[in-house]
Amino acid sequence: MKALVLSGKKIIFVVSGFVLVVAALFAANSFWNGSIPTFSESNSETVRTINLVTGEFKAEKPNGEEIEAYRWDPGTIFAEEGESFKLSIYGVNGQEHPFMIEGTDKKGVVKQGSETVVDLKFDKEGVYRLICTTHADIENDGPMIAYIVVD
Repeated sequence: MKALVLSGKKIIFVVSGFVLVVAALFAANSFWNGSIPTFSESNSETVRTINLVTGEFKAEKPNGEEIEAYRWDPGTIFAEEGESFKLSIYGVNGQEHPFMIEGTDKKGVVKQGSETVVDLKFDKEGVYRLICTTHADIENDGPMIAYIVVD
């Protein structure tokens, strides 16, 4: 039977590997313990809130004419079929934005400097549009439309 012989180089290699593994585990543990989840499973006790704001783009054309467009930000949100959630919409740009959500009876107005909260639940998959009725097309500085994608 051969005896296990460890040279100085082998000992340094094994100890270095062990130290590296311990350091990696410590770093990973520190990273994940302090992390904040950006996605979580919904539970029936908590209603998820999705935050939106009103925004505006302005530009000047070569002839000096100013153009602008309003938008919801984010422009696309995702929800699960049957999930109850809230849209919390804060008015930043524009005096007010009357809105409707296609396929629902939900309507309201978002006013600058104020929050408007809308309770929603979609029982059918699809894409539903949140439309500002003041800025519904290009002629009226739009279209100011956000898409609610329900899977």
